[in-house]
This record gives sequence, C-alpha cells and structure tokens, in this order.
Amino acid sequence: MKVGAEEAGEPPKDAAPKTAVNRGISRLDFIMRIVAVIGTLGSAIAMGTTNETLPFFTQFIRFRAAYSDLPTFRFFVVANAIVTAYLILSLPLSIFHIVKSGARATRTVLIIFDTAMMAFLTSGAFAAAAIVYLAHKGNTRANWFAICQQFNSFCERVSGSLVGSFIGILVLLLLILFSAVALSRN
Repeated sequence: MKVGAEEAGEPPKDAAPKTAVNRGISRLDFIMRIVAVIGTLGSAIAMGTTNETLPFFTQFIRFRAAYSDLPTFRFFVVANAIVTAYLILSLPLSIFHIVKSGARATRTVLIIFDTAMMAFLTSGAFAAAAIVYLAHKGNTRANWFAICQQFNSFCERVSGSLVGSFIGILVLLLLILFSAVALSRN
C-alpha cells in the first residue's frame, strides 16, 4: 500500500510557495511596524513639545500657545504614545511570524489589536486635525479667529505632527490587510 505525502507527515508540494510568501509578508510586517513606531513616536514628541510665546505691547505681557492648552491635543499625544507602545510590544510577535509563518492564532490576535489601535489613532488624529483646521481658518460665525497668522511656528509644528500620525494610520491599515492576506493563505 502506497502512503501519501500528507499521511507520512510531509507538507504538500504547494506549501513551500505559501510559506515563502507568508515569510515575506511577515518581514514586511516587521519593517512596517518599525516605520509606524517612528511616525507615531515622532508625532507624539513633536506635539508634546510644541509651544510658542509672543510679546504683546511690552515684555511683561505675553500671549502663549501650548499643546496642553487644548484637551484635544493632549488626547492626540496620549493616543500616539499608546499606539507607539503597542507597536513596540508587538515587534516580538512580528519576529515570531518571520520564524513560524504558519501561526494563525497570534496573527489573528495581531489583526484584532491592530484594528483597535488604528481606530484609537484615527480618532486622536482627526480630532487634532479639526482643531488645526480651526487654527488655520478660524470660524467667523463663532468668533473664533485664525491664530496661525500670529503663532506661525506653533501651527507649523502641530501640522507636521499630524503628518506622522496619518502615516501611522496608513501603515496600520496596510498591516491589517497584509496580516489578513497571510492568514487567508494558511
């Protein structure tokens, strides 16, 4: 009686290409997590260190703009810091997937947490983007004046920190898609 390859414990012949593709996706996953860490950490640092002071008439009377003046910007910093910590903590699992590309349970857990972190980061980024829009354009109906003509450095720095956060959102979205593809190939 002839024993089949699967019954003898050998992987099927088409398993090698799937494993190679999954290993490539896992390597890309690791690199993209590092890129997302850089983007979200840079955003948190840039926003958290943003402030500007302008003199008004005399040296003793000054106007100040700081990220801590607005709760939305504080939420943005906290959201970016939490997502950065999560991404750093998820790097060992990403390395595990490079070594063992057929792991399904850990990849499923990563998809769930990546989705939650992407939602959290998106809420912080878009809330901050709304405030930045008001800082640039103002709202004449509500008597909110655009402050970016006076606090130019503050606005440039806050706008720049949003870019890193949006890069982090895009990378997390791609991570979720790539993990789903790798999971479906198993």
